[in-house]
This record gives sequence, structure tokens and C-alpha cells, in this order.
Amino acid sequence: MILELDAVSAGYRRLEILHELTLGVQEGEIVSIIGANGAGKTTTLRAVAGLISTSKGSISFKGEPVHNTRPDKLVRSGLVHVSQDRALFGNLQVLENLTMGAYTQPRNTIASSLEQVFDLFPILKERRAQRADTMSGGQQQMLAIGRALMARPACLTLDEPSIGLAPNLVAQVLDAITRIRDTGVTVLIVEQNASQALAISDRAYVMESGAIVLEGTGSELADSAEVRKAYLGM
Repeated sequence: MILELDAVSAGYRRLEILHELTLGVQEGEIVSIIGANGAGKTTTLRAVAGLISTSKGSISFKGEPVHNTRPDKLVRSGLVHVSQDRALFGNLQVLENLTMGAYTQPRNTIASSLEQVFDLFPILKERRAQRADTMSGGQQQMLAIGRALMARPACLTLDEPSIGLAPNLVAQVLDAITRIRDTGVTVLIVEQNASQALAISDRAYVMESGAIVLEGTGSELADSAEVRKAYLGM
């Protein structure tokens, strides 16, 4: 496993959200976590990214314990997070935002990383001089993912990448995630759009009340009567 959570409990102050959560991600996979609002999906990614502390259990990345490690150290190790709010520098240009994402990398790698991002999201190359806060929601999501890729991650975690996007843009973003995986980057994704997430996932987990209740391949869960009724509206 490139990323493994073993009996992790975590939350906010005295409110425990995750209850001995266990899951794993193999290198080169797209793994999705689906579930209703309030199930603990975002909290899981925040714990992985070092944004909140764990109270019990362990998180391992590349075989090394990383729970309660500072986010900047995790980025340097190759574990990079894209938050639901995108956290862009709105007053900076697209190119400036992308370059900021490469702060952990040698300067001589920036040009090649930019070309890879521009190949994945051509619109960012066209809009490279545009301020981030004047872009559409879909373009901002592409920029947030592109900025994360500038750090050359081994594992990318994405929190609700399709939130607020029109259906055609959702398809573009999820297709890009598949292409990112094909370049060798492992992806862990939290996604409210369960059917779309399962369609691109090698494996997936279903969360309820801070714990895993179902797991399987993306196709297995998409065909599950329980999942179809509870999460796919069928």
C-alpha cells in the first residue's frame, strides 16, 4: 500500500468524526470514498493531509508513519491535497498560482511540469495571464489540480473535485483524473457524485458515520443494490 489508514480516529476538538477507520490505497490506483453528507469523507482527507490531528491509529505513506505530520512535510514527501474550496490565490495570475505549487521542487523542473499541466488542461495555457478569481468554477478546479501537480505528487488526494460544476465540466475533470492516474500518480478521491466516481475508480469505499461499511471495485459497488438505492438514486 502506498497509503494506509489503520484504525484511525480523528475529529474536531471533542467531537470525534472518524471511528477507527481503516482503508488502503495501492500504488497506481484511483480509489474513491463515497457516502452521504456528514459521513466523514472530508475529515478523512484532512487527516491524511495533516490538516487535523489523529487521536488514535496510524496513517502510513510509502511505508512510513505520517499521522500528525505537518502538511508542508507531506507535500515534500509526495502526498499532495486539493481541498474542496480550492484555496487559490485569487489576486494572482494562473501562471503565478501554478508556479507557487512548485515551491518544493528544483527550479529546473518547473518548465517541464508546466508543460505537463498545460497538456492536461490546455485552457490554463490559454489563460495563463488571467487572474484566478476571474475564472469560471470549472477553470478554477482545473487550476487547483494543476497547481497540486506542480509539486510532482506520488499520491494526490482530491476533495469533491466536481462540486458546483456543470455536467460537461464534471466529465472533463474526471477524465483528467483518469489521465493523471495513467501518468503514474495514485489518486484518492472523495466525491458526492457517486456514479461518476465509481465509473473511474479501481476500488472504492462507502462511509457512514465515520466508518467504512462497504468496499469493493468501482464496478462491484456500482452494481450493488444497496449502493444503487442509497447513493445512486436507483
